[in-house]
Amino acid sequence: MSTTRRQILAGTGALGVGAGIAFTGALSDLFAGTAAAQNLGHDGYGPLVPDAAGLLDLPAGFRYRVLSREGDPLRSGEGPVPSNHDGMTALPGRGGRVHLVRNHENRPTAKFPVPTVEGLTYDPAGKGGCTALTLDSRNNVLSERVAIAGTAVNCAGGPTPWHTWLTCEESEDKAGTNGYTKDHGFIFEVDPSDPRHSGAVPLTAMGRFQHEAIAVDPHRGIVYETEDAFLEPFGLFYRFLPEKPLGGVGSLRAGGRLQAMRVPGVPDLSSIQDTGATFDRIEWVDVPDPLAVETPVRLQDFGRKGITHAQKLEGCYWGGRCVYFVSSFARGSDGSAADHFGQIWRYDPQRRRLTLVIVFGPDTDVQLPGESPDNICLAPSGGLMVCEDGGGAQHVFGVTRSGEVYAMARGRQNIGTPEAPEWGEFAGVTFSPDGDTMYVNCYTPGTTFAVTGPWRR
Repeated sequence: MSTTRRQILAGTGALGVGAGIAFTGALSDLFAGTAAAQNLGHDGYGPLVPDAAGLLDLPAGFRYRVLSREGDPLRSGEGPVPSNHDGMTALPGRGGRVHLVRNHENRPTAKFPVPTVEGLTYDPAGKGGCTALTLDSRNNVLSERVAIAGTAVNCAGGPTPWHTWLTCEESEDKAGTNGYTKDHGFIFEVDPSDPRHSGAVPLTAMGRFQHEAIAVDPHRGIVYETEDAFLEPFGLFYRFLPEKPLGGVGSLRAGGRLQAMRVPGVPDLSSIQDTGATFDRIEWVDVPDPLAVETPVRLQDFGRKGITHAQKLEGCYWGGRCVYFVSSFARGSDGSAADHFGQIWRYDPQRRRLTLVIVFGPDTDVQLPGESPDNICLAPSGGLMVCEDGGGAQHVFGVTRSGEVYAMARGRQNIGTPEAPEWGEFAGVTFSPDGDTMYVNCYTPGTTFAVTGPWRR
């Protein structure tokens, strides 16, 4: 779908960031605590200017700095920068410094694994993990080092209120599979200011499954978790009730209760197609075996009423007083109850209320023959930044509260051939604590950018 078509649809109230999104008043909580969204038109900050270096096109007045590229030496001397840059967060450090924590979604075949480091390695056979960059106030890289190693397929995660990163393994491989020496499918905490403080300890009480992302309720300390299951049986939406809520670094090791969401009368969220559909009296059911010793969690016995599933549960974000989570798509051919190209749901824990806030085609004016984006972050100036993950050239799109869409960045790194071009997708978009810099990854070839410019214009 062309940018022009996106702009036309945005003007009619539907958002086209790779698919159609209908904005409703239910999104107002998502913007709580941010400045009013800028009154940008369809062109946003203006047309993208081709980059002479062939890496990243940006609007006039914006500039980028390459902070790190896969295969280059880590500044710590621990080995090369690992491959497959994915989820990321920017956390405040002392003296105006910024800690960037970056996931590496490495499988056993990864070109550049996360180097194993004593005291920071969970399973020496695991190729995934996180690296941490420390930047000064001008985005100069002061240090770059391994933050955790020996994990598997670190996809997304989420920050905590105490300024650490929870990195999620999107894997269920057990010891003995793919050469692994330990079970995988866990969440790990990473303290970027002192990785040895957090170590490489799996948070086993939070479950062993195909984790995607988390969001922490900053008021109650409850951790919400998504499960990215592509094929039937599909994933679940979870909450973890910690024994020591909001207890700081290491507190989640104390354990807690893992529960899965049941929407009464709705076994599959894809069957709900009406934007604004609301369900009260949401139930939370204890997971029988969080470690999935014998049976994957999503296949376990949740009682006579069963449990609610959804295909491709990915992004998870806290906004205002609610948690938002994303189902990137659903396909009847895969076993889903209905087709869609993306849903965004809002759960209000105080009211125990679930609402379908955004729905993507195919039964809307916009259709997308592929997956919908799931990497989304709030921009300090208001609105959203959304990473595109599809065919053709890849973009970071900006979205205002009114649904106006504009291209913020376009990747130029062709990883295919002139006859069959492919471009590396964007991932891990996030902003510095002061809001002056947008950080974003190109998944492959792994590249981390810092983008500065007139954000507050």
